[in-house]
Amino acid sequence: MSPAWHSLPRSIGATMRGLEEAGYIASQPIATAVYLAHHLQKPILVEGPAGVGKTELAKAVASWLGLGLIRMQCYEGLDEAKALYEWKYGKQLLYTQILKDKLGTLLGAESTLEAAVERLHGVGDLFFSEHFLEPRPLLRALRAPEGAVLLVDEVDKADQEFEAFLLEILSDYQVSIPEIGTVRAEVPPIVLLTSNSMRDLGDALKRRCLHLHIGLPDAKLEGRIVAARVPGVAESLRHQLVSFVQGLRGLDLKKLPSVSETLDWARVLVLLHARELDAELVRGTLNVLLKFESDIEAAEPRLSELLDKARREAEILG
Repeated sequence: MSPAWHSLPRSIGATMRGLEEAGYIASQPIATAVYLAHHLQKPILVEGPAGVGKTELAKAVASWLGLGLIRMQCYEGLDEAKALYEWKYGKQLLYTQILKDKLGTLLGAESTLEAAVERLHGVGDLFFSEHFLEPRPLLRALRAPEGAVLLVDEVDKADQEFEAFLLEILSDYQVSIPEIGTVRAEVPPIVLLTSNSMRDLGDALKRRCLHLHIGLPDAKLEGRIVAARVPGVAESLRHQLVSFVQGLRGLDLKKLPSVSETLDWARVLVLLHARELDAELVRGTLNVLLKFESDIEAAEPRLSELLDKARREAEILG
């Protein structure tokens, strides 16, 4: 077992505390998934809506363990050359020119045509060797001497062909390069794949991963997240803003505010030196929480009701 895996704690509670030390407030299912991934050495497929902390989880694991984070952003058309490796074509061209200049000397020393061809063949193999290989995120993660956290972000945006290409890496922590051979990780990376469910992922990929769904948090957990990430928010205001956001999520909106928008709003309120929520302040900053004009228009008739509820709940909690 690799040093990176050994360094993880031996209980779910310790995992939760370790993530919190890295600034990530983990729920029980999140800490459990990381803990199980440790003992089973399996990747984690993290699904859920945008902005709930999927990418931040990978960053927190890397920070907590003191490992490098290698991030591969997926997109339609992503191929092996961008994800695994490519050849340093500029360097190959430069060496081709050098070889051209030395070709007469190189081949003139041979007495037969066969020997000259053999000599040229040996030189040609150098152009597709480690010396000219440019590693991309997947290969860098497999070769990291101390281990790494590999984040395959938004894998659902990549094509099914690329998804199939990932299977060998996810199951055996190795990959085959035709010109080089099989590259195996001496220290397997900790792999997290994220998905916003833009398309259904294949069963083969899911079988190789532990599944974790991160949804929108309840008020208690969201309050802890705000307290950890935006410590400048006073307790009473924190209760109000969390209650208000929770109320917005109960409306029929095109896009519900996520945790990232809650944190952005909290930072805005600190910047504006707010002590409590009022109608003018909320209307002036509502665009931080809601990203569509139709959602803002739908929420405005309910603002007074949501504000009153937020103040009442803050008084009870305070």
